[in-house]
Amino acid sequence: MTALIVGEALVDVVQRPGAEPEPHAGGSPFNVAVGLSRLDVPTRLAAQLADDAYGDLLRDRLHESDVVLDVLEPVPARTSSALATLADDGSASYEFDLTWDPAALPDPGEFEVVHVGSLGTSLEPGAALVADLVVMADALGVPVSYDPNVRLTVEPDPEVWRRTFEAIAPHAGIIKMSDEDAETLFPGEEPAALAERLAGGGALVAITLGGDGAIVANAQGVATIEPATVSVVDTIGAGDSFMAAMLAWCAAYSWPAADELDLTELTDLGMYASSAAAITCSRPGADPPRTADLTP
Repeated sequence: MTALIVGEALVDVVQRPGAEPEPHAGGSPFNVAVGLSRLDVPTRLAAQLADDAYGDLLRDRLHESDVVLDVLEPVPARTSSALATLADDGSASYEFDLTWDPAALPDPGEFEVVHVGSLGTSLEPGAALVADLVVMADALGVPVSYDPNVRLTVEPDPEVWRRTFEAIAPHAGIIKMSDEDAETLFPGEEPAALAERLAGGGALVAITLGGDGAIVANAQGVATIEPATVSVVDTIGAGDSFMAAMLAWCAAYSWPAADELDLTELTDLGMYASSAAAITCSRPGADPPRTADLTP
């Protein structure tokens, strides 16, 4: 069976201090699809791409990573893009030029897992279809994975992101977010306590903490993941690599229910995902690792 990833595929035009802009394949769902396929999980990406140079760049990355592309209609006039401006510490801020108006999405019953997230879940008119897809997948017993990946530069109203989370999270058995996402969605709530609370509903929950590691939780407990040592080139796609590695770990164990995992297994999962994110941080742009990169 195959994993279905739904959402935006775009080109990150990376602006480094004192350098010329560099185009890199990106978009959170796109990055998750590439990362998951590179970790040997058969993957299909449902996204909108135009027939232009940026679209060709994205198709080439998918092809070299063995991701099957499902081009959603209507075909946009131009492929979506994001200007990613890097700070001196490698962190990125974004400005988007994005189209997300698919007429239809694939049948979730044909897949082993469905992953959604970021702008694909919040930008209308496509967001409504994604919400329906998630409900349908859950009703069919297909595991749902969700990363809110909040982008306030596209949708500046935090309440939109909170409503989106409230609509999708109850149907998701795997939830990952950054500490920045958490602060937008649940301002003032401490990450470990938030992860524990969300996991109490039966989900496997991870909150990444940037250079401070991550937290992985289920209803049985909370694992604190120490940060991997890495020389950071930039942080673009690091969270997506973490997400992809979470899914790959779960796939390797035949999609266990969250409450089937003990603290040792939560820690193992978190360390695996953290290592994938660290490797991505050591490379320019969103360039997730392959299985061989994570094998001692």
